[in-house]
Amino acid sequence: MAAYEFSVSVKTKYLEEQSEPDRGNYVFAYTITIKNTGQVAAQLISRHWTIVDASNRVEEVRGLGVVGHQPLLQPGEQFEYTSGTALATPQGSMKGTYFCVAEDGEQFEAPVPEFILSLPRTLH
Repeated sequence: MAAYEFSVSVKTKYLEEQSEPDRGNYVFAYTITIKNTGQVAAQLISRHWTIVDASNRVEEVRGLGVVGHQPLLQPGEQFEYTSGTALATPQGSMKGTYFCVAEDGEQFEAPVPEFILSLPRTLH
């Protein structure tokens, strides 16, 4: 087991009621679970997202914490939050990193693997 490690899992949902497809506005929610799988307590300090839509438009987002929090996680603890983004196309993807600082001062990044944002499949 690594001393400094957060694992990240993501669930996504298309928000039809907030979207306006005729205006090129597709809104998605994502719920992220961050778990300290390392051996040392650590705090999530900031985030960096790369958001890409189906037209290959790229948006970079950087900021402190997540949804107003900078959670300090003991080994085995987890933090879950839900946020969202809007795309101009019905599909896209996100990936990113969390910048973290362990209680002993060690700095590390926790990668967020790419995840897909897409309208649910519909049957005709």
